[in-house]
Amino acid sequence: MAQKVIPRIIQNETHPGANMGSKGTFKEKLKSPQFIVTGEVSPPKGTDFSSAIENMKTIQGFVDAINVTDNQCATLHMSSLAFARLMIENGYSDPVMQMTCRDRNRIGLQADLLGAAALGIPNILVMSGDHPKCGDHPTAKPVYDLDSVQLLKTINHLKKGYDFSGSGLSGAPDFCVGVVSNADPDERLQIMKLEKKLSFGVDFIQTQAIFDIEKFKEFLEKIETDVPIIAGIIPIRSAQMLRYMDDNIPGITVPKEIHERIQSSDDAVSEGMAIAAELIRQLKPVCRGIHMMPVGAHTYTEKILKKAHVLE
Repeated sequence: MAQKVIPRIIQNETHPGANMGSKGTFKEKLKSPQFIVTGEVSPPKGTDFSSAIENMKTIQGFVDAINVTDNQCATLHMSSLAFARLMIENGYSDPVMQMTCRDRNRIGLQADLLGAAALGIPNILVMSGDHPKCGDHPTAKPVYDLDSVQLLKTINHLKKGYDFSGSGLSGAPDFCVGVVSNADPDERLQIMKLEKKLSFGVDFIQTQAIFDIEKFKEFLEKIETDVPIIAGIIPIRSAQMLRYMDDNIPGITVPKEIHERIQSSDDAVSEGMAIAAELIRQLKPVCRGIHMMPVGAHTYTEKILKKAHVLE
């Protein structure tokens, strides 16, 4: 089921406080029919956050929201809560704080949610989180006290003014809440889990990287929801990177044609940009937006969006 969108025309201006290409908060834009563009920034591994803020500033003038990753790939970084607040202090008022279930129990999760609300962080993206064995602390003990569905239920409780155990709060948060999902129409259990997540009234869905448009369309037909779906885009930089994702990251399926294009190209980065732009053009009529997930900095994000005719 294709999601209706209207064309996006953006003035590409970057200045303190002008964090969106058009007026309104991220939550307000999700309720409009416009095509959404989001990106993501990883906090630093250390206390020097200057490079991460510069990466944020690269895209803040033409995206509708910027995600802050939460120890992405189970690799240690500054907390997403702290860096989201640093983004606000450096001129970006609408960060999306990613929150995984991997590293905190229900007390820690709720404490960070209340802290985020008090610090003015308006958006939360809930996910399970990669197992520690995938990251740089492979012997760390995973928590997973709550799964992503239980965490969504907990957020609903907090928004209504009480905690997981039923105790009242002195002030309740009011988050815009998103969830993540693989977009494989053949993963029946994943689709069932997404349906459970949607039962808690979430505001948006963000998918794993999309390379197979036809499979993505099948996925849309199976879930049949009016919740805005934002499709993930990862620009390819090498044949090795593409093979690794295809072989090791759940939910990513790369058609043979894309493998062949990257392998035969003399410039894999340029070809990866062209493929990303083509995918975005094909996604525009069928979903509400795209989420740019470069490996590293957003060096080429603006160029890709212009190639895709998302930025005018």
